[in-house]
Amino acid sequence: MKSLEPKKLQEKRTKCIVYTRVMGYHRPVESFNIGKKGEHRQRVKFLEKDYL
Repeated sequence: MKSLEPKKLQEKRTKCIVYTRVMGYHRPVESFNIGKKGEHRQRVKFLEKDYL
């Protein structure tokens, strides 16, 4: 990756908006205040087992 200049690398990236469910509707995490963003980072993520 040393051959790629930072400017060229930046041109290939696009902004990713992360949404989360809050009180029954979806909101982008970027609109949260500082405390709520910290709380979102501390959440424990899990996968439910498929019992079929």
